[in-house]
Amino acid sequence: LRYSVPEDREPGSSVGDLAKDLGVDVRSLTTRNLRLVSESGQQHFQVDLAAGVLLLDRRLDREALCGQSPTCSLHLQLVMENPLQLHRVEVDVLDVNDNAPQFPKPEVVLEITEVANPGTRLPLEVAEDPDMGSNSISTYELSPSKHFALSISVRGDGVKMPEIVLEKALDREKVAVHHLTLTALDGGNPSKSGTARVTIHILDANDNPPVCDPPVSTVHLEENVPVGTLVTKLNVTDLDEGPNGDVEYSFKISNNAPGKFTKLFSLDPQTGELRTKAPLDYEESNAYEIAVRARDKGSPAMEGHCHLRVELIDINDNSPEVVLTSLSSPVQEDATLGTVIALIGVKDSDSGDNGQVRLQIAKDLPFKLVSSFKEHFSLVTSGPLDREKASGYNITVRAVDSGSPPRVTQKTFYLRIADVNDNAPNFSSPFDAAHIQENALPGASVFSVSASDPDEGSNAKLSYSILDSGIQDVPISTYFRIDQDNGTIYTVRALDYEQDKVFQVPVEVKDDGSPALSSTTVVHVFVLDENDNAPTIVYPTVPKGSAFHQTIPALAEPGYLVTKVVAVDADSGHNAWLSYQLQETTEALPFQVERRSGEIRVAQALREMEDSHRLVVEVRDNGTPSLSASVVIIISPEENSMQDFAKSLDLPKSSPKDTNLTLYLIVSLVSISLVSCVMFALMAARCL
Repeated sequence: LRYSVPEDREPGSSVGDLAKDLGVDVRSLTTRNLRLVSESGQQHFQVDLAAGVLLLDRRLDREALCGQSPTCSLHLQLVMENPLQLHRVEVDVLDVNDNAPQFPKPEVVLEITEVANPGTRLPLEVAEDPDMGSNSISTYELSPSKHFALSISVRGDGVKMPEIVLEKALDREKVAVHHLTLTALDGGNPSKSGTARVTIHILDANDNPPVCDPPVSTVHLEENVPVGTLVTKLNVTDLDEGPNGDVEYSFKISNNAPGKFTKLFSLDPQTGELRTKAPLDYEESNAYEIAVRARDKGSPAMEGHCHLRVELIDINDNSPEVVLTSLSSPVQEDATLGTVIALIGVKDSDSGDNGQVRLQIAKDLPFKLVSSFKEHFSLVTSGPLDREKASGYNITVRAVDSGSPPRVTQKTFYLRIADVNDNAPNFSSPFDAAHIQENALPGASVFSVSASDPDEGSNAKLSYSILDSGIQDVPISTYFRIDQDNGTIYTVRALDYEQDKVFQVPVEVKDDGSPALSSTTVVHVFVLDENDNAPTIVYPTVPKGSAFHQTIPALAEPGYLVTKVVAVDADSGHNAWLSYQLQETTEALPFQVERRSGEIRVAQALREMEDSHRLVVEVRDNGTPSLSASVVIIISPEENSMQDFAKSLDLPKSSPKDTNLTLYLIVSLVSISLVSCVMFALMAARCL
């Protein structure tokens, strides 16, 4: 945006309608935090957010701000947020004719020999007018005179130089002193003026002044020349002889440049050689106007004036400067392409190609530079961001000018990437297996599941829970609970292997993001059998406290099968391995029991049995500690000893009840085997 304002405008005056020129709603300026930044560091303006108007904060003085510069612009930056935008504002300060011309001295005293030829020129000091353009000095006027007239020449920088020209020969004897008035007029409307009294003394003798050839010259010089470099040698001639022709050189100091060049250049008073005596800087000043006075040694002395313009040639001696105007850090990892990350300005004090700067960043970064306007760039996203891969970026901005050789400046800043909840928690395995003894006390630790979440902060804060699924008939939460913080699974009640051998516990982990993300796993809890069931004798069946009576032939041979004890154990594995044995008695018994089958047979030849024998058969499992059951069997001789000898080869004929019991055992074993096979097949399929 570009506006202009006269320098005499009162504070509070409107400079421009920002809201209209920016095309934004006035009501949004406050919410978007519109603020004004002056590039010069001085605040000359303010923004009326209610009206959206740029106002003048203080009275401007163009001469104080820009001096003798032909143009005077103040550079501002408007920063708006949501989204972040930067606009450049240039305000041209227009000159007002508020200064009158003024001569360095109110009175000027000149001397001229009476033998001076018509056309002789007497240089006058230039009047000063801080105003510029048409308001600066426009012309000079000299009060009427028979002998003198006013001549105005234009210097190389456009400054008008007044000179008094002798038009008619002088006669000191008639008029020794001439009094004139010099008036300087500016071009303002209305015009302003300043005057100086000019007193001209007429002298005798030395009638040829030194003459500079050429009177105005220009020299080009590189800004980095060594101190002592010869700039030029003035060519001055004086037609007089002797002391009247010996010329001495000196700087002519004017108020336009009060002695500034004398710190940078030296002038040999005898030879007129002009040399450098300090380093020259194009960026400080690109040209110097030097006035040299050439004065002879006559009486009275005469002088001539040489005007020399030294123009410096810029070299690439200044590195670019990178200015980070604004940085939005951290930035969300889900930021869209083209999101503005930073506003970057660049400066180079050199001119021409030496001041042309280009910015670069590494190509492997998900960012790019976009030119906003002259010497200002925006850093925007050019690719997706992922905090889990890179939590931040060290961005190095490289500024390279177009000089030869080019100069390079680097500026590095860190951009942090803010996390968003874009990753669900993850278990190390979709299935886990755990084992627990069947009679563990409620609250016993079963297993600890563990999940990880690559996000951070609340997005990575995990909580665990058990899902009540329809896999079990009874809700799984009646058997197990889980610590929501560390994922440890505990029992709610004691487990019974004989009732449930395996549980499928579905566990869900959920993060604390918004929206929350979750994942599940299944923990297969296998109940380990304990020896908590004593063997049960299913044959022979006798009431508790009673005995089973069995008869055999009185002359049964060794190996004769008396009967068979059948027992079962609700436990499994080695806890269900049963062994049969006879309790020891004080007398030796002619019977023995098979350890594994429980068959009771005659161990030795029986003499004719007359008395009954009492056997206590003990059935013991293989658990730790071992549990047992026993049955009392009373064996008596048969009254009729002629029994079927086949009885010695097998059990007595089984009753229908015994047959049914055996069938039930077989069906149970087959069912358990099938269920186990199905369970293992299901687990294998899920794992695959």
